[in-house]
Amino acid sequence: MQYVLVSSCLLGKPVRYDGRGVSHDNTVLARWLEEGRVVSVCPEMAGGLPVPRPPAEIEPDADAAAVLAGRARVMAASGEDVTAPFVRGAQEALAAARRHGIRMAVLKEGSPSCGSGYVYDGHFAGRKQPGMGVTAELLGREGVRVFSEKQWPEAQAWLAGLEADDGG
Repeated sequence: MQYVLVSSCLLGKPVRYDGRGVSHDNTVLARWLEEGRVVSVCPEMAGGLPVPRPPAEIEPDADAAAVLAGRARVMAASGEDVTAPFVRGAQEALAAARRHGIRMAVLKEGSPSCGSGYVYDGHFAGRKQPGMGVTAELLGREGVRVFSEKQWPEAQAWLAGLEADDGG
């Protein structure tokens, strides 16, 4: 059976920066939970950040690849440099994926850790820009296919393809 890495907040766990979870009444996720294939991860907590915590964004004119290369930072709205916990959390998520032989993830869109299609632009003004979060970037470059919570049907189809390729 293929396991799937899923952002803890998408499971309703109160781990987001604001101390909330995200409610998802989703048949795909419900089935995966019932099948026991979900591995929950919150990279920001795994990296040592508390709940609640100030919101954070990748600094302007930078991306997650630059953060991972040490050329850019993740900054909290408070002005604190939180790059180290974000990178550590991404490494922990990758370690969890490797432990479980995980080849796909469904992560929270827009997060500076987990975003797979967009992140915020670093100005703390609510403006989105195309890009990936630090964890999504690291997982992707290591061969884990990353989906957002807006892509459940696509994720289910990809999982079915993986299992067909694996013979069941």
